[in-house]
Amino acid sequence: MDGQIDIDVLVAGAGACGLIAALKAAQGGASVAVVEKLDRFAGNTMLSCGSIPAAGTRKQREAGVTDSVETMIADMERVSGPHDASHLTRVLAERSAELVDWLGDYCGIEVKLYTNYKHVGHTVPRLHTQPSGRGADLIDGLARAASRDGIEIVFSNSVRQLLADASGAVTGAEIDAGASRYRIDAKKTILATNGFGANRAMLRELCPEIADAQYFGAAGSEGEAVEWGRALGAKLGNIGAYQAHASVSYPHGELLTWSVAEKGAFYVNRQGRRFGNENLGYSGFGALVMAQGNEAYAIYDARIRDYVARYQETYRALVDMGGAKEATTIEELARLRGVEAAALAVTLARFNRAARGEEADEYGRREFGLGPLEPPYVITRVNAGLFHTQGGLLVDRKARVMRADGTPLPNLFAGGGAAAGVSGRSGGGGYVSGNGLLAATVLGYIAGETAAAELKR
Repeated sequence: MDGQIDIDVLVAGAGACGLIAALKAAQGGASVAVVEKLDRFAGNTMLSCGSIPAAGTRKQREAGVTDSVETMIADMERVSGPHDASHLTRVLAERSAELVDWLGDYCGIEVKLYTNYKHVGHTVPRLHTQPSGRGADLIDGLARAASRDGIEIVFSNSVRQLLADASGAVTGAEIDAGASRYRIDAKKTILATNGFGANRAMLRELCPEIADAQYFGAAGSEGEAVEWGRALGAKLGNIGAYQAHASVSYPHGELLTWSVAEKGAFYVNRQGRRFGNENLGYSGFGALVMAQGNEAYAIYDARIRDYVARYQETYRALVDMGGAKEATTIEELARLRGVEAAALAVTLARFNRAARGEEADEYGRREFGLGPLEPPYVITRVNAGLFHTQGGLLVDRKARVMRADGTPLPNLFAGGGAAAGVSGRSGGGGYVSGNGLLAATVLGYIAGETAAAELKR
């Protein structure tokens, strides 16, 4: 050991969860340090659209949107089904509006409400994001607030192991700084180190269903929190759940936002045939795309393309890169991507009849956005992949890590990808839009708040 540091609260991980936890702990009067193993901000929030679902916010009231905590809970539970962290569904919904308002009031981050889309699983508009629709802007805003509050963020410093006393209470961590190691003695430790999507061996052990899928999430999601927690006797929850995305444009690597599907796109395989209900959402639909050899084609029209491009910067960039090719006839469109033209024409005709209400949709789709589709038509080739795991350390309503016997591990908190999420017990079908960032932000907020309160006591 080259040295020792004493601090009130140690935060491991400089994503949205970690930065919010640090800010909230410092706001409560605690001295805080944040360590990040990578040399920059590079977590899943940076790759996301920065969308946080929240019920009863000022932005909703200003927009005339009627919402409630109970409605939000009902929406989430309808999609997720029963799971190991149902207690968190309620607390995340209850604290969501407070968190979103705090981002503006305390952190000075501009937040807007998506009113043009409800998004997957939500019955009312409740997704709050930055004007650009980029999670990187949320991180930038949180980093500015941390600098303002004198919170030190140390990059290229990774937690090697957690330290605990004879009773099992966490007392800090050993830090690897590359050329040196040192110890941080902390009264409270908050794990915000993301999930384990980049750890293929851990995926095969804990989440084998998605272990062989292409990974599109943050490179630093290597599952350290799970390893440390298991060494201390922590309980895991919802460990087989994950968030997939059915619509990563190929070969561009940009997300084809699921707003395109919500507005009326349908998906076909190379044979020109649909293979599922697009209303399932991007995570649940991901397994269906992978079952087609992980090759699919989104079929929509110029109206949908132009509408979504007007409101979503990331999709507009994909259009500019040539990822949304247009044709006057469906046969010409099929030839652009090598899709079987005759079958695609039949598929379009059936889809349009269902969209007009002339017959039931063959896969049970009920919402068709701007459908039926009309020329000119648009096609985008997509792959599916894993974005992040949704299982992890089980925490209570105060974000305290729980032991297998149901008691909290003293002084240890977790949030975001390090903690069990609320997207069902296993698989990708329980994911509601924004679930990952909801858990990251609200659990980080609660962890920092609880840590500071316990220090005062």
